[in-house]
Amino acid sequence: MDALEQARSEIDSIDGQLAALFERRMQAVLAVAQYKKEHGLPIFDPAREQKVLDKSAALIQDPALRPYYIDHVRNRMELAKQYEAWAMGQNRAAYQGVEGAFAHIALKTLYPHAEAVNYATWDEVFNAVSAGDAAVGVVPFENSHAGDVSAVLDLCYNHPELWVVSVYDLPVRQNLLALPGAQLGALSHVYSHQQAISQSETFLKRLRLPATAMANTAMAAKFVAESGDKTLAAIASRETAALYGLEVLVPDINTDGDNTTRFIVLSREKPTVGNRFSLLFTVDNKPGKLAQVIQKIGECGFNMESIKSRPMPHVPFEYYFYVELVGDPSRAETAQLLGELDRTCRTVRLLGVYTK
Repeated sequence: MDALEQARSEIDSIDGQLAALFERRMQAVLAVAQYKKEHGLPIFDPAREQKVLDKSAALIQDPALRPYYIDHVRNRMELAKQYEAWAMGQNRAAYQGVEGAFAHIALKTLYPHAEAVNYATWDEVFNAVSAGDAAVGVVPFENSHAGDVSAVLDLCYNHPELWVVSVYDLPVRQNLLALPGAQLGALSHVYSHQQAISQSETFLKRLRLPATAMANTAMAAKFVAESGDKTLAAIASRETAALYGLEVLVPDINTDGDNTTRFIVLSREKPTVGNRFSLLFTVDNKPGKLAQVIQKIGECGFNMESIKSRPMPHVPFEYYFYVELVGDPSRAETAQLLGELDRTCRTVRLLGVYTK
């Protein structure tokens, strides 16, 4: 046996031991889940997770291996939380659209073991999480080319009971899909979500193809597939083409080559751990009020990565603001900032805490 085969044999032997230990560990996780369910405790315990990470780091003697082991432990804990969610009946994850939509792709990446539940609208996703029909909801928040998904931001504003607990950046490659045998020159109309249409506007203008917005990219693909009309096309993902029996007529038609959509994860459980946090606030419509808020954010040592304004519901020409700040929300400076903003703003609310 040469050195390579000997090393592989050693790995196989260790893997066998790890598999047995994995089963033992997950049995203990199941017992934890049952206890939490009986006592109404949340799945996520940030203090406990940090203790486990600190203790795990101390177990590894080789400094070069330590960061790899920490990643291994994080992944192990994430799997444990997903198993706990299943055991506690909290593994339903909501998204808008149908299977194959980019929101569905993001959801399955973030929660591969969850029961994905689809809803027709973003409003229904928010309501499902709010009512406890889903543990989390995954919705698009902004695109690097087309900008904000303003309706989702408005829903965040209108649902103060929900928190943003995670963000996920999904590289988006828009493709022109059609029935097998369709010809590019014979196309008469394109269907997709408005964001996908905006992301592909240069391509559509060049071919002078009219486009109609639909609720979801995958729903557009399904519509084209069921129409049987080879003059119709949809803009969607490659995964969607495979799901609905369509062909990729033209790949990568998005105007921006680095097209990325940011998805947010909604939950009823308040997050506490992360390196970013976001706020929603309103100020009196007076000169300098917004400038005071921005100044206080800087004075407290926070870098503001994003600021957005949106019209307030039912209040003409009044606006609320969204900001994303870099920093640990558990720091004393964060409490100081929130106190300062509470005195400066008309209203202020912590929207989410997450890691990017």
